Amino acid sequence: MIRFGIVGTNFITVQLLESVKNLKEFTLSAVYSRKEETANEFAAKYGVEVSYTNLEEMAKSDKIDAVYIASPNSLHASQAITFLSNGKHVLCEKPMASNTKEVEAMQKAAQEHKVLLMEAMKSTVTPNFKSIQENLHKIGKVRRYFANYCQYSSRYDAYKQGNILNAFNPAFSNGSIMDLGVYGIYPMVVLFGKPKAVKATGVMLDSGVDGEGSILFQYEEMDAVVLHSKINHSFIPSEIQGEKGSILIDQISTPDKIEIRYKDGTVEDISQVQEHPHMFYEVEEFIQLIQSNKTESQINSFFHSKLTAEITEEVRKQVGLVFPADKL
Repeated sequence: MIRFGIVGTNFITVQLLESVKNLKEFTLSAVYSRKEETANEFAAKYGVEVSYTNLEEMAKSDKIDAVYIASPNSLHASQAITFLSNGKHVLCEKPMASNTKEVEAMQKAAQEHKVLLMEAMKSTVTPNFKSIQENLHKIGKVRRYFANYCQYSSRYDAYKQGNILNAFNPAFSNGSIMDLGVYGIYPMVVLFGKPKAVKATGVMLDSGVDGEGSILFQYEEMDAVVLHSKINHSFIPSEIQGEKGSILIDQISTPDKIEIRYKDGTVEDISQVQEHPHMFYEVEEFIQLIQSNKTESQINSFFHSKLTAEITEEVRKQVGLVFPADKL
């Protein structure tokens, strides 16, 4: 049994807790929030006896083995390093941090204190992503990777009324590339590694974050395209195009329906039965690593997380998206 603490009491945390109801190795032992009332209410809701408003105190606690961090992106690095430095394993929501420098500092702290650090990129540890990896050879030489995640944000309505919530505030290292674009980039680097070149465009909002964007990647014998947006919606699936056929992915962030369409018109359904919600698998992977005394995932690895951070940082540079964290 791994005793978890959680940092952040938002909808993502609720989704995670709902997802791991059937994961017997998971137990929630502590809750952190800046506001005592919020911490107590959340703890009471999930039957947790211990709540904190002091992060350092929680990090030093002997009541938790690991922590799930789902705070604003700009806080990930400092909070993770606090827990890692106190010998706690850290599962950190995507994106791992604001920039490459922060990711490197987090990884260094994990290595120095011999604890596990893993980015909570849910899609790459699901059975359906593993099916993509195992069946990729069937489409022959890959010539294009196309990932599309454009989802109109409900918070954009508030933004248009003059209420700038965290999702559109650069102080929290947010925006379309950070919130949605990484879902297209991370699987790409897991499957194909580091691109030779990156070319990005985007639409900047008055608040200082990007609302949407397009990214072109060049590899040795293929190219890649990643589309992302928080201000418009798309219904087009993602696709990996090969010389013998294409793998169609219904949703790059939460792959459920995966099929191969061959040149001759035949279709092969390679979808796997996923008995659990998508976030279940990231926590399962994390717990199995702890139980095996591993300090790094081979899938959501240090290399993949750092490379994704390097790419998003280059994209931000090209579109003019700067965070306060970049100046520290």
